[in-house]
Amino acid sequence: MCEEEYTQLISSRDQSTAQYLFALSSKLREEYYGKDVYIRGLIEFTNYCKNDCYYCGIRRSNKNAQRYRLDLDDIMNCCQEGYSLGFRTFVLQGGEDPYFTDERMCRIISEIRNKYNDCAITLSIGEKSRESYKSFFDAGANRYLLRHETADDTHYGMLHPAQLSLENRKRCLYDLKEIGYQVGTGFMVGSPFQTAEILARDMMFIKELKPSMAGIGPFITHKDTPFSDKPSGTLELTLFMLGLIRLTLPNALIPSTTALGTITPNGRELGLKAGANVIMPNLSPTRVRKKYMLYNNKICTGEESAQCIQCLKNRVSSVGYEIVCSRGDVKELKQNQR
Repeated sequence: MCEEEYTQLISSRDQSTAQYLFALSSKLREEYYGKDVYIRGLIEFTNYCKNDCYYCGIRRSNKNAQRYRLDLDDIMNCCQEGYSLGFRTFVLQGGEDPYFTDERMCRIISEIRNKYNDCAITLSIGEKSRESYKSFFDAGANRYLLRHETADDTHYGMLHPAQLSLENRKRCLYDLKEIGYQVGTGFMVGSPFQTAEILARDMMFIKELKPSMAGIGPFITHKDTPFSDKPSGTLELTLFMLGLIRLTLPNALIPSTTALGTITPNGRELGLKAGANVIMPNLSPTRVRKKYMLYNNKICTGEESAQCIQCLKNRVSSVGYEIVCSRGDVKELKQNQR
């Protein structure tokens, strides 16, 4: 599809179009991944951030945020617990925290790699230099998540302060691909000032980048940001975009996000039915979960990891899918779909 076709499809969507889309996206998802749902153990290891993105609850200017950092022992304890529960991918996610220098990050990555060599290590720590990304890769990281948030330059400037640019965000993504990471990107659905045309540009960028992973979720307001009075994104549009991504990237790893589960109780189940095949439960210590608050009313902040995974197994099986104990690497794209 071209940009105009994406725009037309998004702007004129209706219930019958959505149901047809989900039938196609679900079929494609099962063609590559069957009924399997992969779990990623999320470790939110710092909520300090040097950036001031207007939509984010851990932005630098939020003086109400209760800041924390996990140390190496904390992180390794999270991995140990996760491994015992069947996780074979660990996701280290945090704000862009200058405390975690390349040297500190490489030590953390190396410790995890040495102890859990059969696991994938995913990083989600923002914009870095190519040299930094290479050092993390050499230390043992396999995957990197960096959502572009919007592929429209003007819109990007409406969501971020002037020192951040879409050009640099894209540079990071292409550097990561060239180094050899399995790369994930994505965007918020329903963010302030977003239009169907902007969403179409997001789809075109994803089509061009061909990431291994694509994560989208609804924009959800946070009370301590400049966008506190803006409406949140909708379940309906988020699911539609998720289905479109599956059609555009048939073999991608696509999470059904916590944000989906936050805006509606069965949001993650609906995400799986629309074409997603990944869920990312939280392995962070319960004492810090409420502090990593990117948006209002985030779910699962008080549950123990074992509670959370059992709950998710039941929810996933209720819609006909099954959580599997696997690294869950991306499948190769079939010749007729390239």
